[in-house]
Amino acid sequence: MQYELTIIVPLFNEMDCLLHLKDEMNKFLNVALGKVSILFVNDGSTDKSQSIIESICREDSRYHFIQFKENRGLSTALKAGFDHCETTLVGYIDADLQTSPMDFLMLLELIEDCEAVIGIRAKRNDNITKRLSSNVANTVRRWLINDGISDTGCPLKIIKTKNAKDIPFFVGMHRFIPALIQLQGGRIKQIPIQHFPRFAGTAKYTLWNRLIGPFVDALAFRWMKKRYIRYTIVKQG
Repeated sequence: MQYELTIIVPLFNEMDCLLHLKDEMNKFLNVALGKVSILFVNDGSTDKSQSIIESICREDSRYHFIQFKENRGLSTALKAGFDHCETTLVGYIDADLQTSPMDFLMLLELIEDCEAVIGIRAKRNDNITKRLSSNVANTVRRWLINDGISDTGCPLKIIKTKNAKDIPFFVGMHRFIPALIQLQGGRIKQIPIQHFPRFAGTAKYTLWNRLIGPFVDALAFRWMKKRYIRYTIVKQG
């Protein structure tokens, strides 16, 4: 089957979410106009996630997986997904079902005239600590790098695969995917999407990766942005 879109699902210890994720994903797959493939990227889970993933993939040929030897973090999981993507478009969603696969339909309507479409969690269903820390992190990021992105951490995105593969990835750079695409000269569109409480399991966040880590990474991005090499050839003989 010639797929047109690959949806990457990076995960670490999400065994309680996976079967419900499959049910919700199938609702999208059944109405999607193009042919869609799902790629689980198991980031070194130590629970029963891998056995559930393999069972899902055996039952449905639209589902595939790669498994890391050890936990390497979200940036690495996304890069591996992009590296293994062979379709024109690539999407991304978290396994915790705080966003809906059905909202990919809205993103896909906008992707033709830009390089990436990202969701905005307009009505967050998180606890007060997570909402406040995310608001602070987004405010500091916009102040430091001026990317104009309302919700860079929203785990629902559609990107043209060529642009995704060209992203210069480092640890922590998953927070700056829209800004990194802009750095290539890419255009970004943003659209409000649904947001839900976590279906099961626990968030993989601490004070470090909610506030301190993103601040340090924003400084690194600011440094890289000033030194990023970009040129246009207008004539050649």
